[in-house]
Amino acid sequence: MRCIALIPARIGATRFPRKMLAGIKGKSVIRRTYESTLNTGLFDQVIVVTDSDEIIAEIASCGGTAVKSKAAYESGTDRIAEVVQDLEADVFVNVQGDEPFVQAASMSVLLDLFREDPELGVGSLVQRMHDEELVADPNYVKVVLDNRQNALFFSRSMIPYPRNREVPVSYYEHIGVYAFRRDALVQFTNWPMTPLESVEKIECLRFLENGVPIRMAITDYMGVEIDMPEDILKAEQFMEANGLI
Repeated sequence: MRCIALIPARIGATRFPRKMLAGIKGKSVIRRTYESTLNTGLFDQVIVVTDSDEIIAEIASCGGTAVKSKAAYESGTDRIAEVVQDLEADVFVNVQGDEPFVQAASMSVLLDLFREDPELGVGSLVQRMHDEELVADPNYVKVVLDNRQNALFFSRSMIPYPRNREVPVSYYEHIGVYAFRRDALVQFTNWPMTPLESVEKIECLRFLENGVPIRMAITDYMGVEIDMPEDILKAEQFMEANGLI
């Protein structure tokens, strides 16, 4: 199965402008994301897709591949879809540029979804949440699953809401890594932004609102996602705790 990883990276993030070029122990966020994705050894190609000449130069400085998107896009999925027209693969994986600690074990579990189900169009990753403060934090996207581990809904709110406190409940955080067959990815870009996607600012809701299931693989924690400036310190602490350089 030929697999290509595409890393969307825009320079002007609302909550943390220029975060892709922010340093984590001497390397930029986008460089760490690129290198950790490449080092999984699971991909035939790894390509950064960006709106920024600075990001292209940053990736080129470490011998990587980056291309500039031709238009402005609201979502990373729209951005990577522009370049898949010229690429050949069975599965395309969208690794968000602010996920600097991509791990081979988690990515392998995601790719296995497509090996097990030839009809699957879209897959993604979740991890169990144990911290009640993070469950209530809107910066962490939560997802509820059906009995086949398909996503029922994604939200920044606490879902499910524990109305009955006597029933045990598991909370899952959505990890910003998606995998697609080509047809599903192209289909996504042909749809307009959907109402729930617009309200929640969660791009994968566009699939659910159009009736396309998303199969979720449960995995261990991948690291620290860089959403806010304070996440840089969390990332550095994570590296120290795990002996990373």
